Amino acid sequence: MVDRKDLDYQTMKEYDRFEKGSANSNTSTAVLKRQLEDPSKKIIITTIQKLSNFISGNKQHQVYGDHVVLIFDECHRSQFGDMHTAITKAFKRYNLFGFTGTPIFAENSGSGGNPQLKPTEQAFGDKLHTYTIVDAIKDKNVLPFRIDYINTIKVGAVGDKQVSAIDTENALLSSARVSQVTKYILDHFDQKTKRSEGYALGERRVRGFNSIFATASITAARTYYQEFKRQQADLLPDQRLKVATIFSYAANPDSEDGLLGEEGFEIDALTGDDRSFLETAITDYNRMFGMNYNTSAVEFENYYKDISMRLKNRELDLVIVVNMFLTGFDATTLNTLWVDKNLRSHGLIQAYSRTNRILNSVKTYGNIVCFRDLEQATNDAIALFGNKDAAGIVLLKPYREYYDDYAEKVAELLAHYRPGELVVGEADQVAFVKLYGEILKLRNVLTSFDDFAADEILSDRDKQDFQSTYLDIWNERKRAVASEKESIVEDVVFEIELIKQVEINVDYILLLVQKYREERGDGDD
Repeated sequence: MVDRKDLDYQTMKEYDRFEKGSANSNTSTAVLKRQLEDPSKKIIITTIQKLSNFISGNKQHQVYGDHVVLIFDECHRSQFGDMHTAITKAFKRYNLFGFTGTPIFAENSGSGGNPQLKPTEQAFGDKLHTYTIVDAIKDKNVLPFRIDYINTIKVGAVGDKQVSAIDTENALLSSARVSQVTKYILDHFDQKTKRSEGYALGERRVRGFNSIFATASITAARTYYQEFKRQQADLLPDQRLKVATIFSYAANPDSEDGLLGEEGFEIDALTGDDRSFLETAITDYNRMFGMNYNTSAVEFENYYKDISMRLKNRELDLVIVVNMFLTGFDATTLNTLWVDKNLRSHGLIQAYSRTNRILNSVKTYGNIVCFRDLEQATNDAIALFGNKDAAGIVLLKPYREYYDDYAEKVAELLAHYRPGELVVGEADQVAFVKLYGEILKLRNVLTSFDDFAADEILSDRDKQDFQSTYLDIWNERKRAVASEKESIVEDVVFEIELIKQVEINVDYILLLVQKYREERGDGDD
């Protein structure tokens, strides 16, 4: 049981990866009914809305007396109202299981829904097992987060809470601030998404990662989308970020309990102006990728699927959203979330977690850039869903701790090895590979900090020389493997993906020329 169509598709794909055809999905309540009446359909994936509709239209049905297992994904979300009650009343012989990364506890339950079903344990019974984000990071199943808090505007306190919220949002969407935030993203995009680093993605080689920009409202999404177009208008096409936006109507965009508002594929509730804008944005997208989507029901759903695919394939750079893609969506190529909306509790952890799926050694953490003061909300959410001591594991350490470790290892490197010199002997090669591999991993984290450019110890030439030695040992290892020659270096992990691909540009050529002249003279002598 899932609560959104996109999770329906995603769950079906996961079952197909396990065994093709092992599970059955459905596009309507009528199809669900046929599946429930077919004994050969053992596993059925459906939305809670379809099952609720089935129950409403079939008060008496033989399936209610069968022994069934009901498994709810994201069971903290829409399982706490009339639909949950109707399902548990209709079925007579069932086992009920719920999975969630962000359960509802007494301290973070909201004021809506069925008061008897607010905390997750009241709806699903005692916890069978707990596996927190702390456990997942320790086990290297997900990455930790690195968070930047960027101060863009100070908004004074106003007595009336409602007026304050309205005035604050208006101030936050002022043209000066929107321009400032957009410029910051464009200026820091390559650094945050590691566009200087190349890696293999399937059969292709790509550079860096992509990102999502979470905004507070449809108005905000529209405003930022137009500003990105304006600031990139004078750039050549291949210099522009590939930017898309997607949104639909959400009845309650800012819920009290921190749950992100539901955005489905039904966009009829959009105002005429919002829908017209969305048509224009989709037309831009069609022009960029040679597609033909629009805001009709079927084509909008296809538009969503295409954005999802292009995010996962690293074909899009930035997607501006309100709530879409912030829960349940996984793309390992996504490493950065830009945030200009108030997040807390469930919604905050869910949104941050889009960035921390493991891909390769280049991607070492999920990058969060907040343009609002979410530090306390972040700490509270981590404490609630991890434990009181979780922040040190869930969040990356401060810059200085990484830098001090880096400086110590570079000092050790320079004390034992000279740039450009061969490393002789397998024991020495193993020591060099381990040490330089640790330096590469530390540099990979440090390069996302603005301070590191001024604090770098190794010169470009020294880095190139050490990396050449590193690659020479790696190539020697490959030759040894090819000839079945035994080598103790075989047991060493090489961080090849972290070695920057050299761009042969004018500066690089001049650097090589200068190095040659220093080593061999210029012919005058």
